[in-house]
Amino acid sequence: MRNRLIEWKAPALLLGSIGIAGIGDFIYLVAINIIVYQLTGSATAVAGLWIIGPLTNIVTKFWTGSYIDYRSKRKVMIVTYLMRAGFIFLIPLAPNMIVIYSILVCLSVAKAFFGPSSMTYVAMLVPKEKRKRFNAIRSFTSSGAFIVGPAVGGTLILLTSITVTLWINAMLFVFAAALLARLPDIERVDKKLIPKLTGKQVISDFSIVKAFLLKNKYVASIYIGFIFIMLFSFAMDAQEVVFTQQVIGLSEVEYSLLISITGIGSVAGATILSVFSDRFSLRYMMVIGMVMTTVGYIVYAFSWSFQTIATGFIILGFFQVYLNAGVTTFYQNNVPTEVMGRVTSIFQLMQSILQVMFILGIGITADIIPLRSTIVMSSVTMLVLSIIFSVAVFLPVKKRYYLEED
Repeated sequence: MRNRLIEWKAPALLLGSIGIAGIGDFIYLVAINIIVYQLTGSATAVAGLWIIGPLTNIVTKFWTGSYIDYRSKRKVMIVTYLMRAGFIFLIPLAPNMIVIYSILVCLSVAKAFFGPSSMTYVAMLVPKEKRKRFNAIRSFTSSGAFIVGPAVGGTLILLTSITVTLWINAMLFVFAAALLARLPDIERVDKKLIPKLTGKQVISDFSIVKAFLLKNKYVASIYIGFIFIMLFSFAMDAQEVVFTQQVIGLSEVEYSLLISITGIGSVAGATILSVFSDRFSLRYMMVIGMVMTTVGYIVYAFSWSFQTIATGFIILGFFQVYLNAGVTTFYQNNVPTEVMGRVTSIFQLMQSILQVMFILGIGITADIIPLRSTIVMSSVTMLVLSIIFSVAVFLPVKKRYYLEED
């Protein structure tokens, strides 16, 4: 028992750091939406907050991987946390919306570096046989942050002010960075060997990523398939408020309750998965997660009342945890850490471009045909693709890609 606790000390610190930062993200999300709406009174200005991330990714993901893979992932994560703390601290001091949006772009750039760095550092720090449980617990912390973060943010705003809330939020990121600083710096980086970040170097790294993807077509196809299928969910989520209130006829209070119900479903799924992760094979986690998440969207698309749509939200919240933990573990097990930063950045670049296209596509389609029909077509397409994905995962000749021990 003692040995097991020692083995999990470093992963536990990493989980704590990521969990605290996750709560900070949701507190920030509540506060920034309120600030922008108070300053502008414009729903369009608030909606613009959701576009900043994907657009920033499109600009930055070309070269973030080239920067990350040659440097200490732990140090990159710590710096991004401290940058986010600093920029969040500055938001209440911003004199106008131009400065606020500029700060938000800087925050998105910091997050663009954090994603590939954390994915790689987890693969380096956590042994292969422990990654599935680690990612299951990480899903639990993310789901918990989804519920706790907005609640804490709302409470702090009521008890203090938006300014104080954001400053407390900034301190959470400083604390998350302090936890990371206690973790080992696994890499030995020779600064003399770090190449300059030039256009030539970025092009060279693109060639390395291309060579890896061509050599590992099955791994690439599974992960790209996952990204592509989940784009339908992202596009449907973008129309969620309009669909639930205008098509189903729910009130704002009922919609807020639905979000909480989804979070509760996620926490329940993550709790069970964290405890019983050893009982589920990686392939079953991915397939059950994908198919049942899609079933949740099917129920959502055909819903006619609060009760039916709540059922769909609980299903997709519960099983999305299995899908995300399974796919993340599969990815970390099959992509070498030497190129993971660059590969992850390219995948996220593709995802961001497609997200913008899908959101615009569903928005335009919803103006031409009824929104219900658009959501139904999207969910049915998602179901068909999830079945194809499941068949690909369970191909007998590909079993070696799902081994959970070295």
